[in-house]
Amino acid sequence: ITLIPALFWIVKASAPGMIEATLTRQNISENSNMNDIQIRQGTQLPDKKLIDRAPSVLFVTPVSPAVKVWRSLPYGERVRERRRRSGRAGQNNDIFSTDLSNERGTQVLHVPFNPQSSSFECLGRAREAIAKLAESDPSEYLIVLGGLAEDDNRRVAEALVAAALARAATLPSFKSKPKKAARLKRIRLMGAQTNDRLARTQAEANGNALARELSVLPPNDLTPTTYRKRVEVLAKQYGWSMNFLDQKTLKRRGAGAFLAVVQGSPVPDAGIVHLSYRPKSGRGRGRVALVGKGICYDTGGVNVKPNKFMLGMHEDMQGSAVALGTLLALTELEVDFSVDCWLAIAMNHIGSRAYQPNDVVKAADGTTIEVIHTDAEGRMVLADTLTFASKRNPSVIIDYATLTGACVYSLGKSYSGVFSNQDDWMNLLIEAGRDSGERVWPFPQDEDYDRALESSVADIRQCSVDGEADHIMAARFLRRFVKNDTPWVHIDLAASSRRGGLAHIPTDTTGFGVRYTLELLLSKDLLARTV
Repeated sequence: ITLIPALFWIVKASAPGMIEATLTRQNISENSNMNDIQIRQGTQLPDKKLIDRAPSVLFVTPVSPAVKVWRSLPYGERVRERRRRSGRAGQNNDIFSTDLSNERGTQVLHVPFNPQSSSFECLGRAREAIAKLAESDPSEYLIVLGGLAEDDNRRVAEALVAAALARAATLPSFKSKPKKAARLKRIRLMGAQTNDRLARTQAEANGNALARELSVLPPNDLTPTTYRKRVEVLAKQYGWSMNFLDQKTLKRRGAGAFLAVVQGSPVPDAGIVHLSYRPKSGRGRGRVALVGKGICYDTGGVNVKPNKFMLGMHEDMQGSAVALGTLLALTELEVDFSVDCWLAIAMNHIGSRAYQPNDVVKAADGTTIEVIHTDAEGRMVLADTLTFASKRNPSVIIDYATLTGACVYSLGKSYSGVFSNQDDWMNLLIEAGRDSGERVWPFPQDEDYDRALESSVADIRQCSVDGEADHIMAARFLRRFVKNDTPWVHIDLAASSRRGGLAHIPTDTTGFGVRYTLELLLSKDLLARTV
């Protein structure tokens, strides 16, 4: 695995009103290559000579732009007239394409932007536009923004960059004859307002790309052993301290819930990875703990899954990948608070030693648990991991897990479920989803749900017998392992995988959660609410 520094800037004035920023993106997959992308943004509009040299250009305007907007754009009036003649002038939501009669035959794409659209809609629109732009010139994107109000200008530019970087991420491929796709080298934003948000967009893109790269790796490639080795390389590269709690250590610490899940594995390589980032200023203004479910493959255990539901279970570690990607993004941004990242890495195997229904095990906090269904393994490994994370007294814990089918049945795959032990955070959690474009929806956690988890032989059942409202039951179960009244957010990643992608992400594997978490921590300043 070859790694390079994931993000650095070379900023210089390349032309009046034009700023050039060189972003180096990295991919950690063995099948990926380094991808250097230049991002240039400036307030000036291009002239016709620049358009004539380009194979394609994207014009972004308000819906039904005024004549003066078209006149400000090179060849704008010609595009406007062709759109009118096509009979699509009044179709404000479509992307119009026409070729200029210049020597290059430049393709012009016109995308009307509705400032009333949600962040999710804006990102989806950006993905659609970038896909069209990439058809004729996948190596360089020339984007011209005309007639948009300042805030709308920045918003649409950020969405287009997010979509472009998401598309540019190179995911692992194991085809014997892979397609040689052209790599994106440059994004040029013209007519763009100064946009400080782009640095965060790029960090989010790196974190999301990392989450997706790890998640799509096949289970014979990403085992607990190889996963840990990849993390070790990243920890060294980014200066994170790293501690691995192996099975012997977990046994000494009484982590019976975690160990029950892994006792059927033929290789004793499971464990909990603990990574730490510390700001240069010291401890900083608080400490965030990110916790992720990292089941590298989930057979269901003794309660084995049928074929249809076992396919894709190599992505049952996506919660840990999102936690790791979030840590990477926050590190690149050099945030002024501490971050701990806990990855519960394991396999849920079938075997003669595998745990089984009616077993009673003791978690690290002393809670005895009656096993009901061995396919509810995620909450078992997270129980002990949450205990260890919360006993270190972080300011807040955020955990990520592809935890329950019930959450998918409740929301579909366009939203993820969110839970918290802080009732007054609910509106904030929803707003962070709306503003980031990674949408979440909360569920109730009333104490009477605990009746379904009552056991006659142990302190608690692992899950209910009938499986009703399992996403809520799982959250109620996990909540009791969050110690010291630590503020806690649990994200059940229903939107981790969606056919055709989601918002600005073009792949089925979405890496949902990185962008959401940065919105929650940086824009909404969640830490300020924990004081």
